[in-house]
Amino acid sequence: MLNETIRTIMKRYSCRAFTEKMPSDEDLQTITRAALAAPSGVNRQPWRIIVVKNKDIIKEMDDEGMKILAAMPDKSTYERIMSRSGSLFYGAPCIMIISITKAVPAGAEMFDCAIVAENIALAATSMGIDNLICGLAVLPFAGEKGAEFGRRLGFHEGYDMGLGVLLGYAKETGGKPHDLDPAKISFVE
Repeated sequence: MLNETIRTIMKRYSCRAFTEKMPSDEDLQTITRAALAAPSGVNRQPWRIIVVKNKDIIKEMDDEGMKILAAMPDKSTYERIMSRSGSLFYGAPCIMIISITKAVPAGAEMFDCAIVAENIALAATSMGIDNLICGLAVLPFAGEKGAEFGRRLGFHEGYDMGLGVLLGYAKETGGKPHDLDPAKISFVE
């Protein structure tokens, strides 16, 4: 029997075409509280959540990320994004940036960051807000403008870019989650 949590997990999909409609501040506050409820190793909570609603900054980061993708020797990701929308952030009006600080052992902060991103995505889905966990959101921070973006977004000392979660409303309804592959599961008894 599926409860509400399982139904939310099963209906969530990665939205890749957003309208300009911004989620309400109240909804964004609720989603940030869900993000803060994420567990972390030794309860270190090596993250900070930055809600970016400024269209100009989002556009600048998008442009920088696409410039970096276009310059990569392997053009497959760039070409795939160009065939979809030509936008790294797919027109999302809001991005929740998860900045992270180093943990011990090295790299553990990324596990914690991913859990925060999943809390954001599931909370948003449960509220009817479409979303995409965007690993490529790191690109603008990897280029020559990375430190500037970090300053403009208010990254705290010792924090770097972790992940971004795009939030908004889909241009077209009916987005579908990916097909489940039971062959990826095994049980050891």
